[in-house]
Amino acid sequence: MPPRPQGLGWLAAVGPGIIVLGVSIGSGEFLLGPATFVRHGLSLLWVVGIAVLLQAIFNTELMRYTLATGEPVFTGFMRTRPSSTLWAWIYALLYFLQVGWPAWAGTAAGAIFFLFTRRLAAAPDASAIYYIGVGTFLACVAILSFGRRIERTLELLNWILVAAILGSFFVLAVMFVPLRTWAAGVLGLTGFDLTSGQFDFFPAGTDLFLLGALVAYSGAGGVTNIVLSNWARDRGYGMGERAGYIPCAIGGTKVTLAHNGFMFPNDAENNSRWRGWWRIISADQWGVFFVGAVLGMILPAMIYVTFLPRGTNIQGLGISAALAQAIAGTSGALLGGAIAFLGAWVLFKTQLDQLEGMVRAITDILWTGSNRVRSWRGGDVRAVYYSVLGAVVLWGIVALRLAQPFLLLQISANMAGFVFVIAAPHLLYVNTRLLPEHLRPPMWRRVALVVMTLFYGFFVTRSAMALWNG
Repeated sequence: MPPRPQGLGWLAAVGPGIIVLGVSIGSGEFLLGPATFVRHGLSLLWVVGIAVLLQAIFNTELMRYTLATGEPVFTGFMRTRPSSTLWAWIYALLYFLQVGWPAWAGTAAGAIFFLFTRRLAAAPDASAIYYIGVGTFLACVAILSFGRRIERTLELLNWILVAAILGSFFVLAVMFVPLRTWAAGVLGLTGFDLTSGQFDFFPAGTDLFLLGALVAYSGAGGVTNIVLSNWARDRGYGMGERAGYIPCAIGGTKVTLAHNGFMFPNDAENNSRWRGWWRIISADQWGVFFVGAVLGMILPAMIYVTFLPRGTNIQGLGISAALAQAIAGTSGALLGGAIAFLGAWVLFKTQLDQLEGMVRAITDILWTGSNRVRSWRGGDVRAVYYSVLGAVVLWGIVALRLAQPFLLLQISANMAGFVFVIAAPHLLYVNTRLLPEHLRPPMWRRVALVVMTLFYGFFVTRSAMALWNG
């Protein structure tokens, strides 16, 4: 039965949306957004509003499938032609190409470095950043090993994260951001540049590769959105209540995780329950994810452009501490240190969510697609989950050496845009072919998924052209 929350009871009813919001604050909002807006101005905020709106619709459609079947949507994708094996490989590869780079651990390392040295990391500090990043990455593994239900652990941590981050940024904005910048931020959502007094959707000299990354990570981004359905299953939403969940290695108990879903009869009682669950996911996505993602982008954007002059290029090893250094120079070392700590916490938590999402998605793909995997170690899904986690961590330690963390983040984000180009029409097909007619999305939602494909296709193409042209 769906919960019927009242007042503060809604906070206990929602959950997956807060995990995805926590990821979004550490990707687009805290890194890519500031890098873009400081360099090119707040008029580019228009892409944020459209991206978050489309992602909220996409997210509710992901959860539509899970509510109806109890399956993560990856399972639905694997039910389509040409074969489950092909789609399993495609989505596992997309997940790896987008999230297999531990960029957030590397950028968190920059903030931690600043905390201890009171200066931004530079090229000679690359080794120190690497070792701090590895330690941050391994700390994520430790957290994922304890508790009862992994999804619940992430949910509780993200409530703390989101409340602390948005609250802190709001206080900073009230304290330091002038009224003109507040106006520029609000008008920027329409593409209007208050400085020039005209609409400026693509300011001259815009870094299109950086902009493509921002568009994809405004909100969550790509496979991170898709794994929302896995978290909804583990939360017990809709038919997910009958499917089981992935428990922790330490503190959790063996749980039977269904590899196939269920379908409820089309009758008045079940349709009433469906509407109740739809209220929950609507609150989860529109009340938590949408509102939080827009605020999470605008507030830090205004703060960054207040302290850093337009045109400043803050990419590099010290990007996560650039704001801390600027604030320390004008408002004291104590406040600067607090901002650096905030940045380290945001990025560490984002790395935790991204790592868990990747491991969860690959585990569910293997669990659904292979009888041999399901029978391994007596059918205990924890064995599969933690084996995948070990492999991903080993790769991550190698990947941290391959390039600067911010470049890894841009690669990750642009891959996320490409994922949307594939996943939005695929989701449309699944929800209009595999679900019974009374549970299928209305026409306006179908049109929105087509628009999403075109929107992200445009930016992916522009970004690829910019990269090709050097």
